[in-house]
Amino acid sequence: MSRMQGQSPHEKYMRRAIAKARAGIAGGQTPFGACVVRDGAVISAAHNTVWRDCDITSHAEVAAIRKACRKLGTVDLSGCTVYTTCEPCPMCFSACHWARVSAVVYGADIADAQAAGFNELTIPALTMKLIGGSGVAVTGGVLRNENRELFREWRKAKKSKTY
Repeated sequence: MSRMQGQSPHEKYMRRAIAKARAGIAGGQTPFGACVVRDGAVISAAHNTVWRDCDITSHAEVAAIRKACRKLGTVDLSGCTVYTTCEPCPMCFSACHWARVSAVVYGADIADAQAAGFNELTIPALTMKLIGGSGVAVTGGVLRNENRELFREWRKAKKSKTY
């Protein structure tokens, strides 16, 4: 059985986010990718472009949300799920909340990004959801090892640095 057969929808879409992260690494960016999915269709996918754009807000989740909003012609992404290779930071989780994203599914967690040298605020997505009263469903740890591997690939590529 091939890797793609027999995988769950979460794994399928997470692998799309992983592919975007790898494209970012190849292009000299950091190892983060995301995609927005609705009704089984990928609406948008993006990788982090902080260094390319010289914009600290150019995280993969924000870029994918921006693209999805433009494609759908709305800022309301109700019914959409954001798949992201790493647990969203407070900025990205807030963007998901404000866009009314129904769910966030992530792979690696904040501690993984922090261990790779990123300047993370150690506020878990679930904590932000609970304290903020957000309706965004949160699922973590999907293909965590594959997502953690992105940090190793990124370090080996030596094309960009942390922020």
